[in-house]
Amino acid sequence: MNLTFLGLGVMGYPMAGHLAKSHSVTVYNRTASKAEGWASEHGGKHADTPAKAAQGADIVFACVGNDDDLRSVTLGSDGAFAGMAAGAVFVDHTTVSAQVTAELYAAARALDLHFVDAPISGGQAGAENGQLSIMCGGDQAAYDTAEPVMQTYAKLCRRIGASGAGQTTKMCNQIAIAGLVQGLAESLHFAQKAGLDPAAVVEVISQGAAGSWQMANRSDTMLADHYDHGFAVDWMRKDLGICLAKANETGASLPVTALVDQFYKDVQTMGGGRWDTSSLLKRLTR
Repeated sequence: MNLTFLGLGVMGYPMAGHLAKSHSVTVYNRTASKAEGWASEHGGKHADTPAKAAQGADIVFACVGNDDDLRSVTLGSDGAFAGMAAGAVFVDHTTVSAQVTAELYAAARALDLHFVDAPISGGQAGAENGQLSIMCGGDQAAYDTAEPVMQTYAKLCRRIGASGAGQTTKMCNQIAIAGLVQGLAESLHFAQKAGLDPAAVVEVISQGAAGSWQMANRSDTMLADHYDHGFAVDWMRKDLGICLAKANETGASLPVTALVDQFYKDVQTMGGGRWDTSSLLKRLTR
């Protein structure tokens, strides 16, 4: 298939690379040199606007930063929607608000385009290894077109429901992570204060009910005070803000999420906006 990928960050760069193994891929990135480097490495093409990149594409994928970034690569004369042919599918892997998803779904349908919200989980390692969890919302026919292609970098890909269901599911994901990482940070902090060997503690408790992806993949780096990797606190606060706004709209109660969001604000104040989300331990040990 002819594919387009917009946004070559730590997630998008390897995801587009997986697609290029079996499809013709054109990329766009705000920093043009990165798109040129990707095209040189993977043998694809690059374009200087999203609209040009999207011309002739069966499916256009995007993985950018936030609501405004997504609008900038989709709308307007240089946006992807302007370059896409009727019937083409736009797949958004960005974690964004329910509001912008509804807005872009409607804009796409008005142009006879299809729009699938498909936020991802699994981190940079998941993107590089093709092991992402992809939670999708949108019309069944559009999902059916995009799903076999997304399997290129997916461990699991599932349509949850109508447009917006993917983004709402990603909110559930971030809510679960926030409380879990704080719990892990407190557990390690407690072990240290109690005079235990925290690495030995992790070895034991990770094999029981306390075990988690975060414990398996982040406890070592947390104990080493190493946070220059992974999913940045700034992005997590963006995501938790989306969760809390949706909770306010629906009447859901998220007291732990709201509290951990403020803990991440403390980490930002410490200069840790680009640290991994596991840096909640550093807040306790400062």
